[in-house]
Amino acid sequence: MQYLVRLTDRALRDLEAIYEFVEADSSESAFAWFKALAEAIYSLERFPERGAVLPEDEKLRHLLFGGKPSTYRIIYTVDKRKNVANILHIRHGARAAMPTVQE
Repeated sequence: MQYLVRLTDRALRDLEAIYEFVEADSSESAFAWFKALAEAIYSLERFPERGAVLPEDEKLRHLLFGGKPSTYRIIYTVDKRKNVANILHIRHGARAAMPTVQE
């Protein structure tokens, strides 16, 4: 069954900041990388539970995207009753563990 992928306001802000950081509008390779990030996020429509459970919070999952030094954590929840994957936050993998995630 296909899931709906929803991005919270915070996740949308994260995506915008990443887009600006990699300068995706001025480089074809940066745009391709950013497009692959978006495709990874929306791949959760078909495989929402493939991400590992977060050590910081067992109610959350994360999907890793990219390779060192540019690994990003796509942090999300899965609502099985509503068939929704809620993307909460997209953060660089080198950042410290999160205390909590809120919209």
